[in-house]
Formats: sequence, C-alpha cells, structure tokens
Amino acid sequence: MKRIKQIATNKYLLTAACFIVWMVFFDRNDIPQQFRRIHEYQKLRANEENMQNLISDTRDELKLLKTNPATLEKYAREKYLMKKDNEDLFVVTLDSLSTK
Repeated sequence: MKRIKQIATNKYLLTAACFIVWMVFFDRNDIPQQFRRIHEYQKLRANEENMQNLISDTRDELKLLKTNPATLEKYAREKYLMKKDNEDLFVVTLDSLSTK
C-alpha cells in the first residue's frame, strides 16, 4: 500500500499522466481530430485519382478531336446538338420518358 501511495504521489508520473490525458482529449490535435483528418485525406486522395483519370480521358478525347474529323463531327452532334441543313433533330430527355 505504501508503494502504491509513493507511485501515485510521484510528481513525474502525475505530470506524464496529465500530459497524456491532455494530448489525447483536450489538445487541438487530439486523437479524434487525427482520425477525422486521416479520413478526409483518404477521401481527397480518392478524389485526386478520379480527377487524374478524368484529365487523362479528356486529353485522349482532345487528341482524337484534333486528329480525326469524323470524331469532331460526332462530338459536335452529340454534345452541342448540331445538325446538317437537311436533317431533323429529336431530343429525348428523361422527363419525356417518365410516365405521369
């Protein structure tokens, strides 16, 4: 019992214990905050990968548009709804497909 009292009243041990409690629960960079930051970092890395894939796809599409006139025509027809003079253009939207 005397030994436990000596350990409990040791100023270095009490200081270390208070420091650990402070760092784990009360500090600005506490443990829950670190887990939130790790989770956010992982989401940002996944988003970065998606953006890199999108950039790569866009560069490939741009290369095709610059080199192939048929691809350029197809792109203009699909994306910008362009048509030739003797054609009719029908636009089907999701609203017109749904039943009311």
